[in-house]
Amino acid sequence: MNLPIRRLGALEVSAQGLGCMGMSEFYGATDETESIATIHRALELGVTLLDTADMYGVGRNEELVGRAIRDRRDGVVLATKFGNVRGPNGEFQGIRGDAEYVRQACDASLRRLGVDHIDLYYQHRVDEKVPIEETVGAMAELVAAGKVRHLGLSEAGAETIRRAHAVHPIAAVQSEWSLWSRDIEESVVPACRELGIGIVAYSPLGRGFLTGRITSAADLEDGDFRSWGQPRFAAGNLERNLAIVDALRDVASRRGVTAGQLALAWVQARGDDVVPIPGTKRIRYLEENVAAVGLALSDDDLAAIEKAAPADAVHGTRYAESSMRALGR
Repeated sequence: MNLPIRRLGALEVSAQGLGCMGMSEFYGATDETESIATIHRALELGVTLLDTADMYGVGRNEELVGRAIRDRRDGVVLATKFGNVRGPNGEFQGIRGDAEYVRQACDASLRRLGVDHIDLYYQHRVDEKVPIEETVGAMAELVAAGKVRHLGLSEAGAETIRRAHAVHPIAAVQSEWSLWSRDIEESVVPACRELGIGIVAYSPLGRGFLTGRITSAADLEDGDFRSWGQPRFAAGNLERNLAIVDALRDVASRRGVTAGQLALAWVQARGDDVVPIPGTKRIRYLEENVAAVGLALSDDDLAAIEKAAPADAVHGTRYAESSMRALGR
């Protein structure tokens, strides 16, 4: 099966990718066998873009993805990230973007993934202590060495994106973008379009909330970071945010689709330069997400969605205050 193709700068990818983070950490119990089967099914369905990072599972997610694609590397656009530093026990140790660390991180990711090159290499968060020119300069050296094909930034501000692109072409900027996370629309999206940079939308389903499958804190597994690190899922905010999902579900039912599929279609409709990467570790949810690629929205549909989920309706910030400070640098 083939999905429509979209461009991230000079890079061609499927119109929807797969976020692999939750296969190793953050969203409760994990099952590597099921996760690898989900990746294989994604490739069968025509998904080519797989997204991971060195911090997910403290390297375990890269290892898992590497095992999953070992005998089918040619059909994968492999994206990973560096910059969020974690210790051996998972403790967060800050952000690094210095040239020495860029080189070290890339080599470590290549080893864990078991590949000779990374198709799309992102700086996961901008290091405010290091000029972006130094970081991207080191990333450009990786391209020259054949270790990386294309460069990306994640959660960077518009001015940083422009400065980075002046050093080496940036293929993609990855940021959270969904019906309840729309802050990149003000300056980041216009900057990307001015420069011909694609946009990769992570958490396009609002960390699963916009699917309607989460109705209370009791629906979250033990260890799920949404229960302790996500203000929108906190008591009080969660109950208010359910009104958004209820209204979205009403619109979706009129179209004969799920609320999650409608939310994904809305992200896809933001432009041909936008590629959402919904994350899942289960085949049944993957198949539901991929089915949304073919869902076209009329002007009336878009108006109804905007009414159901207005940009200012969400309660709570995207992350806890400490993590919010690393966004939009």
